Amino acid sequence: MDIDWTAASIAAGWAIILGGAGGALTDIGPWYRALRKPPWQPPDWLFGPAWTIILGCAGWSFYIGLTEAPTAEAQMGVWTLFIANFVLHFAWSPLFFKFKRPDWALAENVFLWLTVTGLLVVLPRLVGDSFPGWLNVPYFIWVTFACVLNWKIVQLNRPFGAAATVQ
Repeated sequence: MDIDWTAASIAAGWAIILGGAGGALTDIGPWYRALRKPPWQPPDWLFGPAWTIILGCAGWSFYIGLTEAPTAEAQMGVWTLFIANFVLHFAWSPLFFKFKRPDWALAENVFLWLTVTGLLVVLPRLVGDSFPGWLNVPYFIWVTFACVLNWKIVQLNRPFGAAATVQ
């Protein structure tokens, strides 16, 4: 099996940048610690290893998409899916932690979830192989869970932003 090192570098870079940026943009400081959270929230230490596995699998699916897309149009579809996912994945942490707007992050999370659904459903159709879709099942499950967790944090702590400072 020959490895396409350009595609491997792109896919690995995609996963490493997302994982690194997510960690760097996540400030577990006093504001976050003061938020009310549901008792079923995973411990903070679990997020790093979970995202490493999830983004590793998604990066592998990106590599397969880049190397197995049968046409230029299919390859453009692969790029579109992963660029949209990158932007939305990258945006969540600043919305939640930097801007302290879990409500905005929740709205954004819906769009992130849609891109992950695309990786699960559309990517296999683009490459003619179900395996890259299956590689995104952990991503889908985690983002679905994260969306519910984000919703619960909003529910337990609203209002945010200007409405919070008025109270």
